[in-house]
Amino acid sequence: MSAAQRWAQDVDLRPFNSFRVPARASRLCRSEQLSELGLALRETRDGPARLLLGGGSNLLFAGDPEGPVIQPALKGIEFFERANDVVEVAAAAAEPWDALVRACCERELWGVENLALIPGSVGAAPVQNIGAYGVELSETLSWVDVMALDGSATRRLMHSELQLGYRDSLFKQKPETWVITRVGLTLRRSGRPHLAYAGLSDRLAGVPQPSSLQVAEAVSALRSEKLPDPSVEGNAGSFFKNPELPRDAVQPLLLRYPSIPWYAGQQADQVKLSAAWLIERLGWKGHRRGDAGISARHALVLVNHGSASGWQLLELAREVAESVRVEFGIRLEPEPRIIGAGFWPPS
Repeated sequence: MSAAQRWAQDVDLRPFNSFRVPARASRLCRSEQLSELGLALRETRDGPARLLLGGGSNLLFAGDPEGPVIQPALKGIEFFERANDVVEVAAAAAEPWDALVRACCERELWGVENLALIPGSVGAAPVQNIGAYGVELSETLSWVDVMALDGSATRRLMHSELQLGYRDSLFKQKPETWVITRVGLTLRRSGRPHLAYAGLSDRLAGVPQPSSLQVAEAVSALRSEKLPDPSVEGNAGSFFKNPELPRDAVQPLLLRYPSIPWYAGQQADQVKLSAAWLIERLGWKGHRRGDAGISARHALVLVNHGSASGWQLLELAREVAESVRVEFGIRLEPEPRIIGAGFWPPS
């Protein structure tokens, strides 16, 4: 296949992002084979910065990407029986994440059931170290296959090399280093459900020993009730991270606002606060400015009601973050990657 056949020109990126905001790629290559991906990477080593695009569910186009766009379209899921009740799952980067969760749960495997219905692709999951309902991907992620951005080499990065943290990873810290091609999970045939998260235990109260599939279905139902469907209202799920602060810094806030939900942070001396509570407290939930808005169902979710631009959504997000900073002295950080913004901090 020639370079001209591999690359589409002047591509509308609305179908490639879950916010469904307008943006255009000067050229785009969807690579269904590793060899095609290597060629696309080598062809774009020089020139404007490339954008590696997954499922488009965790980014906001506040402008057009500067250079060419490459979307790995690698597919396939494999299951490998290991010793001691362990099953290793290898999934290609372009597989939908929720489809992988369902495939695992239908095989009665445990480990990813709480991560059901999270939008996006398998390849995007390690970048954010996705998490939901008390579980993070880092608990089951064992390795990630990657290709160098110059298309010259492939290698396997093990869990210890991935620098996984709260919505963070090596890939987020150094985005111009690797492209993810396949992900490996370590799951088990026996397990105990994690039901401590609010609402989940209530949903399964009548099921004494729920299966992993029943947990996944309960999580899916809860997410559907709380979060808007991207196919109806363009969104990327939670837009802001829950802030983590030193315990000493949180105490004055808890005295002033005793009802703030808080949780243990990643570090022993850290406390995680609910960004949704902070935003809703300031009256932003359900706010709308033209077609850019905050979901009436969940204060963390920015929504495109129809024809909002990415820049309009970003300006609204900045205003929300600035109001939280002024009122609570807390700086919110976005979860999605923002393309074409220039900078994030609202002030």
